[in-house]
Amino acid sequence: MKGKRKDLSAAVHDGKRKELPSAVHDGVEYRTGDTVLINPDAQAPAYIAKINKFVALSSDPKDVELEVTWFYRPEEAIGGRKAFHGEAEVFASDHQDKAPLAAILGRCTVHDIEKYEASTMLRERTEADFYCRFKYFASKKQFDPDRVPVYCLCELPYNPDRPMVMCDSCEEWYHPQCLRLAQNVLREDHFTCPTCNERQAKKPRAAASGGVTAAAAATTVA
Repeated sequence: MKGKRKDLSAAVHDGKRKELPSAVHDGVEYRTGDTVLINPDAQAPAYIAKINKFVALSSDPKDVELEVTWFYRPEEAIGGRKAFHGEAEVFASDHQDKAPLAAILGRCTVHDIEKYEASTMLRERTEADFYCRFKYFASKKQFDPDRVPVYCLCELPYNPDRPMVMCDSCEEWYHPQCLRLAQNVLREDHFTCPTCNERQAKKPRAAASGGVTAAAAATTVA
């Protein structure tokens, strides 16, 4: 959608353009560095942008243009939304643009994934909270990083919307549903995956079998 969206930039007025440290919209003061929701002027989710600069286009305090850097939702980038993309996941980008001050819908926050996960565990997350772990280079249609670790039997990257539990034995992470287990295993202090349980169950039998063979060998030598 980025690049094909309706032009949100305000018309350039006659007169000298002036950079501002902040601007007020609907009674809220916004400053450089704020992350905001931008009205898409269409039946689509709000755009997400970081404000780089405010520029006054005239003496009217409402006639202000924003210079922004967009965040992309997964469905807006090449490849589209994948199974491991969380509902609140967005990508940082190198796509800079302009938008009118009047297009701001409100503030939002883009966390790194660790802070987002912590806020989710504390049930503090709102619809204005997002997280980011990739940067999308829109002109090149490339991601950084271009590879991420995979987990579980499904071999998918981490998705904070699908909690995992770590096996105490092999230290691998698993989705309970992939092991056909109930979600309450996420609350247990200790967990052993079915594969490690099976291995541990076989160890006593193997040791006993080895002991008999050793004893028999010793008797033969004697």
